[in-house]
Amino acid sequence: MRYAYLGPEGTFTEAAAAVLATSRARADAELVPCASVGAALTAVRTGAAERAVVPIESSVEGIVTATVDDLAGGGDVLIWAETRLPIEFGLLAREGTTLADVKTVGGHPQAEGQCRRWLATNLPGREWVPLSSNAEAARRVGEGDLDAALASAAAAPRYGLTVLAPDVHDRSNAMTRFVEVAPPGSLPPPTGADRTSLAAFLADDHAGALMEILTEFAVRGINLSTIQSRPTGDGLGSYFFFIDCEGHIDDARVGEAMMGVRRVCAEVRFLGSYPRCDGGRTQVRRGTSDAEFAEAAAWLARLRYGRP
Repeated sequence: MRYAYLGPEGTFTEAAAAVLATSRARADAELVPCASVGAALTAVRTGAAERAVVPIESSVEGIVTATVDDLAGGGDVLIWAETRLPIEFGLLAREGTTLADVKTVGGHPQAEGQCRRWLATNLPGREWVPLSSNAEAARRVGEGDLDAALASAAAAPRYGLTVLAPDVHDRSNAMTRFVEVAPPGSLPPPTGADRTSLAAFLADDHAGALMEILTEFAVRGINLSTIQSRPTGDGLGSYFFFIDCEGHIDDARVGEAMMGVRRVCAEVRFLGSYPRCDGGRTQVRRGTSDAEFAEAAAWLARLRYGRP
């Protein structure tokens, strides 16, 4: 089983891929580094890998737009599982480097967002160099192209670096959620602690468009854990909403909500139903269980057709 991930070696995504592979007892999983989120997802679409692991949400910076946009726009893959990891950066540099020597610092844009105040306080005025991953920044430091990188301390020995400053962060409890993506096929069965992801594309930009979408979930007692607007790229005023909701598409309330959203949107792209990594049970409000939906459908059938 080949797992493509945002590389090179030493990224937090590699650690997440190892966690997900281990959780499925795939001791022989081959972890394949890719140059970008898009390249990892393309590896699954083309059959070069059976799975891809990519970051999707940061507790500090919100959704990872490269992942969300690719999933919503690319199609042909589904989220199969998720995990989350605490994110602790180190400032990595070559042996003998001091803070005064650092003129350029590289890393993923999410890393800068999570360490912005630390950088302003400890390295004011230094040039920030955005790169595809933090480990790529570490690799560039090892090659002499950069002075320092924000990356996992575990990446230091891989690229012959030292940890110039440990525990670099603005918030000590930062977490990132990673998802395992697979080709379309059978979904993981409902567990009672599930998450469903979708992208809802507006038919047109009008007053109340978002409320129409939210209402479909609210009236069925479905909690949304994430909702984020993103431009489609087709012009100003053209948007889609990335949505994470509690529950599984096989739950009656979630299925009906998705049908409702489909009626009011130009398009809805289902991105997967999968177990939540936090283990939190889905809260089912009175009147929204599968049994209650079935009883209501039977009641309507009796009214319509006189069935006993």
